[in-house]
Amino acid sequence: MTKIVNTKNAEHYNWGQRAHGWHLLKLDELSVIEESIPPNGFEERHYHEVSQQFFYVLSGKAHMDINNEQLLLSSGDGCHVPANVPHQLMNKSTKTLRFLVVSQPKSHGDRINA
Repeated sequence: MTKIVNTKNAEHYNWGQRAHGWHLLKLDELSVIEESIPPNGFEERHYHEVSQQFFYVLSGKAHMDINNEQLLLSSGDGCHVPANVPHQLMNKSTKTLRFLVVSQPKSHGDRINA
């Protein structure tokens, strides 16, 4: 049976300082997560040995450092991060950042802080 999934009924988790994530799709071979980062929030610089990821901004602005290249993503923008590439996502704005991160295969358990 097909199920409608959203942030109200998806598995939720907290991370970092006041950041949130919702597992919209949680399979070993594919993961889709919606995340929310408050102003001035960020994740630690890291990479994944196996997983590739695609980040897509729903609202707000994401500052991405991908292998020491700086990108600014706005609502409707996305970027691909191949496996083994160090990256860091930051919210340097005064508004909450909402984005999707799609990982293939899942990235949980495949994270190495850089």
